[in-house]
Amino acid sequence: MRVLQKKLAEEITTMVHSKEEYDMAVEASQILFGSGTAEQLRKLNESTFLAVFEGVPQFTVEKTVIENGINIVDLLADKTAVFSSKGELRRTIQGNGLSINKEKTADPDLIIDSSFLISNKYILAQKGKKNYSLIIVG
Repeated sequence: MRVLQKKLAEEITTMVHSKEEYDMAVEASQILFGSGTAEQLRKLNESTFLAVFEGVPQFTVEKTVIENGINIVDLLADKTAVFSSKGELRRTIQGNGLSINKEKTADPDLIIDSSFLISNKYILAQKGKKNYSLIIVG
């Protein structure tokens, strides 16, 4: 359980930074390591969000692509290289291995639009447990 380690980390982080920074770090680690929710993801401020996902593959798409709505398969396999092929993406969806913004996606006909944007410019795609990609809409 590592109760003492967690308490020590909380005390030190709070002393050096602040309680708010500690809480943000805890939420960020939960998002990265599996137990985070879409709600927690949307609550992160932009700088923390970018810090959490620093180093993950990033792809850029035009804002009009998202505003008009685009099929998830076209977005992740054509407009970006999150998946190398539409077949790979469909197999991942069938195997329940795709999440968009920390929510499982089981529909290969899902339309991605502006309602999916985090901080009005990001979409987080996750294949499997630990493979993240960040789509920047600009």
